[in-house]
Amino acid sequence: MRRYLLITLAVLAVAFGVGAGIALLENPSLVVRDQQDNIRQPVTELPDFAFEDLEGRLRERGEWEGRVMVLNFWATWCPPCHAETPAFVELQEEYGAQGVQFVGLAVDEKDLVMDFADTYGVNYPMLLGDLNAIELSKQLGNRLGGLPYTVVVTRDGEVAHRQPGEMKKDELESILQGLL
Repeated sequence: MRRYLLITLAVLAVAFGVGAGIALLENPSLVVRDQQDNIRQPVTELPDFAFEDLEGRLRERGEWEGRVMVLNFWATWCPPCHAETPAFVELQEEYGAQGVQFVGLAVDEKDLVMDFADTYGVNYPMLLGDLNAIELSKQLGNRLGGLPYTVVVTRDGEVAHRQPGEMKKDELESILQGLL
């Protein structure tokens, strides 16, 4: 029964995420609403954040200051998240020495994230998110909270690119090269 429920939730979340991604791609100027339902623009600078990694250590945004950051909001039940992860692993390997840092922010259970990281050979920090992670993604322009959602941040902390839905390797590589 639990497996059926998880599969159903995963299918609904993917459908929701794809729909949100298409809506945002068609109209990137969409605004987000705050908790009082007031319209506000997505932030242009990456806000401070702190989430635990898979070892239980608190990791903060400031730890990666001065690096180009690729912040990816994702979950293990999300098929587009599975599809983009190998490219992220390759690009971290290729561009890490040049100052690029991928950070995965999983909205999921720790054991599932650990298994996922092992399966894909993830070579970048995986942080464990909760409702605060979803709120952070919304602050960054993910109006509907769909997954995956990727934000590329300059060395100075400015948001350079927002990507609802799956991030393609060649597109991301082009963005990174322009920021190095």
